[in-house]
Amino acid sequence: MTSQRTLPSTREQTQHALLLLGAPAPARLVVDVHAALFDGDLDMPSLAALLRSEQRGAPEVAGADDAYKICLGLTLELTAARGLVALAAWPLARRIVTPAVARADALAMVVRVVEFVAARPGVGAPAARLLRQLAEAVPGGPEAVNVLDPGAVAEAARVALAEPALADAVASEQAAREEAAARAAQLGVRQQLFGVSALPQQRGPE
Repeated sequence: MTSQRTLPSTREQTQHALLLLGAPAPARLVVDVHAALFDGDLDMPSLAALLRSEQRGAPEVAGADDAYKICLGLTLELTAARGLVALAAWPLARRIVTPAVARADALAMVVRVVEFVAARPGVGAPAARLLRQLAEAVPGGPEAVNVLDPGAVAEAARVALAEPALADAVASEQAAREEAAARAAQLGVRQQLFGVSALPQQRGPE
């Protein structure tokens, strides 16, 4: 008798990748991370379909299963940060994307993925391609580090993360992020997860 292995759902596969990345991430990166490091069939069309389904099903008030949902990153204006996927379980402030925090998150993602790969030797060519892709976040890009040496990639990311200029930039954004999170907390659950509608730009006088 043969046993049939059931793949995780699209939501579960997305969760696996986001938990590893640790912050709102581009949808393409979520798919690439899962393809390189986990079993499954997650792809861009299935992730896009999941997000549409999650948004349609998002309640106006909090429910018991909201923490397990997939949502979008938010801007300081509380509109959706299109293309950035997040976990509803993350605090609002963590899902609000600002330039310096996004830069720091990208570097931290490099370190997290490298550590994950290092703990699982033999992951093969897909992981190597992923590391080269992630090395784009390191100063100088893949040409500046030996992408065949995961430790070198992670160390370059750590050095960049420790730069005082980046730390100062992140700190300078903190008050705005906290203020935006406080405003977001007054919204309904659906808007907290997928953002408010952007106001159309008004045309000036002809």
